[in-house]
Amino acid sequence: MTAPAARSFTPPIVDEIAAGSAQDAVARLATFRPEEAAGLLARAHVLRRNEVFALLPPSQLDSIIAAAPPETAAQWRAWKQYPEDTIGRLMEPPVAVFSPEVTVSQAVEELRELTKKAFITYGFTADEKGRLLGVIVMRELLLARPEQTLAEITLANPFYLTPDLSITDAMKTVLNRHYPVYPICATDGTFIGLVRGSTLFEAQAVELSAQAGTMVGVVKEERLATSWQQSLKFRHPWLQLNLLTAFIAAAVVGMFEGTLEKIVLLAVFLPVMAGQSGNTGCQALAVALRGMTLGELQTGKEKRAMMKEAVLGFCNGALVGVTAGIGMYVYATMQHSAHALKLGIIVFVAMIGSCLVSGVSGVLVPVTLKKLGADPATASSIFLTTATDVVSMGLFLGLATIFL
Repeated sequence: MTAPAARSFTPPIVDEIAAGSAQDAVARLATFRPEEAAGLLARAHVLRRNEVFALLPPSQLDSIIAAAPPETAAQWRAWKQYPEDTIGRLMEPPVAVFSPEVTVSQAVEELRELTKKAFITYGFTADEKGRLLGVIVMRELLLARPEQTLAEITLANPFYLTPDLSITDAMKTVLNRHYPVYPICATDGTFIGLVRGSTLFEAQAVELSAQAGTMVGVVKEERLATSWQQSLKFRHPWLQLNLLTAFIAAAVVGMFEGTLEKIVLLAVFLPVMAGQSGNTGCQALAVALRGMTLGELQTGKEKRAMMKEAVLGFCNGALVGVTAGIGMYVYATMQHSAHALKLGIIVFVAMIGSCLVSGVSGVLVPVTLKKLGADPATASSIFLTTATDVVSMGLFLGLATIFL
């Protein structure tokens, strides 16, 4: 039985894989032979290719890698070795690598052929062991004499990244080095790959755009094009967790059922307490996550950050507490309550305490998640909301029980 003829990889197919969700791309690739799928993935953007690699069944991924050209296959196999969100996952095979003894005319002739297969920005020189020696800028190559060797026009001791470097750390490193392409070398200086500056910035943009979603349990793999079934699978477990934590807050309120029965107007201010303390905590959480992303919240500085948020929580709680306390006093007076003044004071004190704890929790939650080895942003707002609800409602109703 003869094998089916290989289909041509038309641009619409490549666009289709790029435009849809990663899940859709995996389903589409299942209809192609391994060598065809390898050709499609070789044309795909490295970020989409990484998403597809992560979702492909291991056996299918292995067969696609085996069908790819040797140099590409080696690069794709190396993809498995590096953790997610590292430079190693963004690597492309090194191209235009020459010996420093090669002449300019020889390099130009070879580049003419290489540019037919790859987009080349820089050339590179490496020694016989594959260690990076220098970078060849096309301007220097254009102006050099044909008989000159590449060693004479190469920029020595070039800047490079290492494959185990996180995307965030890499972004900090290249902040003042806006190059179109960055070489990637192993710890011994062996030249193992390239990463384009545009790809690096796109990867960081994806990380930042995903941060808001991960705070509430939306994984970064989900896109607008993701099917509703897959979105349900991504989101629902976090909603179940949120429901469980909501039961904890409800149990705290239930402990003070007797107090609420005696003074029903306390229930009116429960959402006020929860809302204000929750917003205070989210402000602290946003600053803490930004500090982690920018490398400002380093190990040893957590206590200082928590002290700052405690002071802010106290001050904001006192200012908001005055307004809320007056509001409670007016409302209680309108309801002809005999405890109007006491209720106003209780709201004021509870607001200070809950905002203080919420501010500290906004730093403590992501720091704790990071120390546990989890993504600091992952569902952090769910845990934070639980803490703020329990503290604000518990403190408010507890003070009312004690003093009324």
